[in-house]
Amino acid sequence: MVSSSAKRVEELRGEIRRLDRLYYVEATPAVSDLEYDRILQELRDLEDQFPELQSPDSPTQRIGDAPVEHLVQVPHRVPMLSIDNTYSREELKAYFDRTEKLLDGEPIEWVMEFKIDGVAASVRYEQGRMVLALTRGNGEVGDDITHNIRTVRDLPLQMVGDEQPPVLEVRGEVYMTNADLADLNLRQIQAGAEPFKNTRNVTAGTIRLLDPSIAAERSLRFFCHGVGEIDGLKATNHIDFLAEVGAMGIPPTPSVKLLPNVDAVMNAVAQLEEGMPDLPFEVDGIVFKVNDFKQRERLGMRSKSPRWLIAYKFEKYEAVTRLETITVQVGKTGTITPVANLVPVEIADTTVSRASLHNADEIQRLDVREGDVVVVEKAGKIIPKVVRVEKHERKNELPCWEFPTECPECLTGLERDSGGVYIRCPNPACPAQLKQRLIYFGSRPGMDIDGLGDELVDVLIAERLVTNYADLYRLTVEQIATVNWLRKRKGKEGQLIEVQVGEANAIKLIQGIDQSRGRGLARVLASISIRHVGPRVSKLITREYASVEALRNAGVEDLAAIHEIGDAIAESVHQFCHSEYGKLTFDEFQAVGVDLTEVVEQPSEDLPLSGKSVVVTGALKKFKRDGIKALIETLGGRSSSSVSKKTDFLIAGEKAGSKLTKARDLGVDVMTEDEFHARYASGQDGGEPAG
Repeated sequence: MVSSSAKRVEELRGEIRRLDRLYYVEATPAVSDLEYDRILQELRDLEDQFPELQSPDSPTQRIGDAPVEHLVQVPHRVPMLSIDNTYSREELKAYFDRTEKLLDGEPIEWVMEFKIDGVAASVRYEQGRMVLALTRGNGEVGDDITHNIRTVRDLPLQMVGDEQPPVLEVRGEVYMTNADLADLNLRQIQAGAEPFKNTRNVTAGTIRLLDPSIAAERSLRFFCHGVGEIDGLKATNHIDFLAEVGAMGIPPTPSVKLLPNVDAVMNAVAQLEEGMPDLPFEVDGIVFKVNDFKQRERLGMRSKSPRWLIAYKFEKYEAVTRLETITVQVGKTGTITPVANLVPVEIADTTVSRASLHNADEIQRLDVREGDVVVVEKAGKIIPKVVRVEKHERKNELPCWEFPTECPECLTGLERDSGGVYIRCPNPACPAQLKQRLIYFGSRPGMDIDGLGDELVDVLIAERLVTNYADLYRLTVEQIATVNWLRKRKGKEGQLIEVQVGEANAIKLIQGIDQSRGRGLARVLASISIRHVGPRVSKLITREYASVEALRNAGVEDLAAIHEIGDAIAESVHQFCHSEYGKLTFDEFQAVGVDLTEVVEQPSEDLPLSGKSVVVTGALKKFKRDGIKALIETLGGRSSSSVSKKTDFLIAGEKAGSKLTKARDLGVDVMTEDEFHARYASGQDGGEPAG
């Protein structure tokens, strides 16, 4: 058994070394990341099972292969470790559980970043001047690529700002956007050369070139996401670090989110698996990092990777096809989304014929046109999207696609969000919006109406039986049973026939509608497509305003003062409640007997801050910000993010600004951090030092 295992171990080591060389040195990966990880895991398992087969030169004990020979090799002052990763949600959750145990169960803030599919590099600044750039190499020694990194236009040769640390070594990702690759491939074809396959391949090859003039032509870019050797950095956590280096002119990794706990992390993962945001660069996963640097120090390192971060990776698949037409669809809040209609192509065992183009800006950025050859990507459960136009395949001049100026359904003039990227139909009576709103209203996250599916919604709108939400509650079995709808014919794939809805389906629908009448105000608010309002936000709002009358009387400042709500949500809710459409919606619900109240559990009146709204502002010494907010809630209070006339008192730390001024203007009581600690926090677990 051991001899056969020893043979397999050597086979795996040889294969991994070959793959490493292809990936790191020659920049021509031969297998997917998923397949590579499976081979490496098999080797790890065998070495764990047979410790006598372990070897210090095994691929499981090091990070990469040797640097390429034609570049100067330079030792890293601080080793460039790699990232442990997983493709499984269960393994991801197990990692978080292990990390919490290592920190004795204390609260952990997690930072979520996109894992950009580029090439890792380290860039060193001394007294604000770029002096050295290295590849990861084998983690201990990297290739000197300073001459090429100096051509990366978004990296400063001299940092900006008055305060520049003596030594700052930033680690990050060198990458290329999909749009830049499309332009580069067009130039390649025009020069009689082969086009590059993907952004990572061309990036990996470019940073190792000897001639920097070629690198300068390829528009490489850089995002910073970590540090090596440092002297003079002020930040004590990752979020502050990104802000600090950004202020020095070094581009930090974008779209970073700070998540308060593991539940928030897992919710974020689920949302991203449903649909990735519009990004101009390739990503192959998400990285989660412990935010606090002191917690990172306590967690420490493994031989290959830190214990304080993990990558959740996606299985990525892509295919090349032709985009035949671009059409638009209208969402439940009026958002007009352009859709690419494709020549059907197989991606990850599914036939893809449509892909989202997100918005007008995305179409312009991609320069995508009807008739173009495009690259379509599908990662994990994520909806397929067009990531790049193969411009070198554009044999004839194709006209630019013009975004419509009127809604395709109701012909209302379209409007762009103020300061935003989305274009909307402002007509709440638009039939297309009505359909999408009714579908969501009946869905499980909405009012959970059994029997109200897409096909039946189409029938109800077509027969003009339903023109708003309240009309659902006026329906009768007799009205529905005799109308016709299209159903798939049994045994005939894809063939539709027109049949009556029937009494059984009608009874099922009416029963589902009746059961939904009493679900309460929170479910109603989450179901009627108010912008920015979902199940969690609606619960936060109805804790403070438990009836629709109370909600209608709340001002924007009152709503914004609710913890976790903020100005944008407050504006949206207030505007809906006071619009003609919103007022009619609530009036109609009341007319048909839909419950617009919420039963809210009242906190114990014995608690010191019971029923009080508290705002915290300024820099704190005795508390962490989340710690003091948690303590306020433990004591029965509500921790709010903004000051209003309903604020009971404000806790002012050092350098308190506009919130303190507003509190004084409104006559709100102000308390110092020391006063709050002495009065409420003595002996409480939440009174931890800010450290």
